Amino acid sequence: MADQDSISVRISTDCPTETQRVLTAAWAHDVQAVKKLLDEPGKASCQDPTTGETPLHAAIRSCDAPSEDDTPEDLEAARETVYELLLWGAIWNDVDDHNETPGCVAHRLGRPELYNLCVEAGVRAEMLFGVLEGYEELGSEGEDEDEEMENGQVEEDGDEAPQLVSVEKNGENGPKEEEEQEEEPEQPTFQPPKLDDPDVKSEAYLRSKLTYSDGKLVDDAGNGVMMAWETEIMHQSVDALLPGRPAGKRILNVGFGMGIIDTMFAETKPAKHHIIEAHPEVLEHVSSPDSKFGESWAKSAPEPDAYRIFQGKWQEICLELLQDNQVYDAIYFDTFGEDYAQLRMFFTEFIPGLLDENGIFGFFNGLGADRQICYDVYTKVSEMHLADAGLDVDWKNVDVDMKELAEAGKGEWEGVKRRYWTLDSKNPTSFVYIF
Repeated sequence: MADQDSISVRISTDCPTETQRVLTAAWAHDVQAVKKLLDEPGKASCQDPTTGETPLHAAIRSCDAPSEDDTPEDLEAARETVYELLLWGAIWNDVDDHNETPGCVAHRLGRPELYNLCVEAGVRAEMLFGVLEGYEELGSEGEDEDEEMENGQVEEDGDEAPQLVSVEKNGENGPKEEEEQEEEPEQPTFQPPKLDDPDVKSEAYLRSKLTYSDGKLVDDAGNGVMMAWETEIMHQSVDALLPGRPAGKRILNVGFGMGIIDTMFAETKPAKHHIIEAHPEVLEHVSSPDSKFGESWAKSAPEPDAYRIFQGKWQEICLELLQDNQVYDAIYFDTFGEDYAQLRMFFTEFIPGLLDENGIFGFFNGLGADRQICYDVYTKVSEMHLADAGLDVDWKNVDVDMKELAEAGKGEWEGVKRRYWTLDSKNPTSFVYIF
């Protein structure tokens, strides 16, 4: 076992006794001890204050990489421990001081069975959060009335209730007794590593300054919005969206970016080619004299407005398209700076009305593409939500050559702060098609 993965390193000397007991039992795969120790909510996700080790990290890490010394009994004990911790609410995506989740550790050590348990837990959690987002916290029917009663505002007959007299145990009403309660010392808590590349939010992105240069589109913070290395992905995406690349199809693309996929769509001579783009500087770039999608492109359409760039947020434009009864044979979606909730909304609220019954929908699946377990969790979650929307899913894998993408700041990432794809070549980009 590597030193960084040893129990003496992962459970620090300043770890509280109770946390230490849970971590040690999880490390030893002592399921019975784990069950006894998890006697109150939160213990399954306690963390060493220095290393961030959780019981789930410990149970997985102690397995080390597969070896000849592995026995079926040991592996089953590890599986049972992980399962028990998850049952008690262990958090699937807590990170340690190396910015690894328990699933990251399982993946690094080559423990697929334990890794899959973490993925399944992540899917359950994200699906539950998705359901809870649809509910608002409701007060009980008599909540306001209860408050009034507590404040002494209303009597049973409706008259104003008399105010209560404050009785002090001091002066005229008796001696004051002060009970000094000892404050419990605060337990040290783990602080996760600070992210150098925080997520970019849509509103901030739309206000940012963009630069087109050297085969990349970058915002003013150095985040890569779109890059030329995606060209092969776009090429295979068009082949799947338009099998045989026939002419005369109706196409909608959400997110112009560098125009890579729209250039390929235009070459098929579609009957309708609509593009939605919200960023002012992308729109300015598209309207420049040397743009392939300027006035001459719009005028070359087989009928008025068949070739058009809609300026604005897709959430608003798509409503207009639905109201206008627009229908498409192929729809592609690839925006920047939006969270999964927005993508899910596109699945459920717009695709059913905009996509022809024999049409094909695809999106660039970059969900969590900087961490394998997040990618796998959101791939499964999106598949479930797509199925909920009444769509059939067929995933297409496109291999990504990682030679120039392997290291931040080098190769394709030179001059780019944020790597939005970090999975190695054994984990191809997935692209989903809905038939």
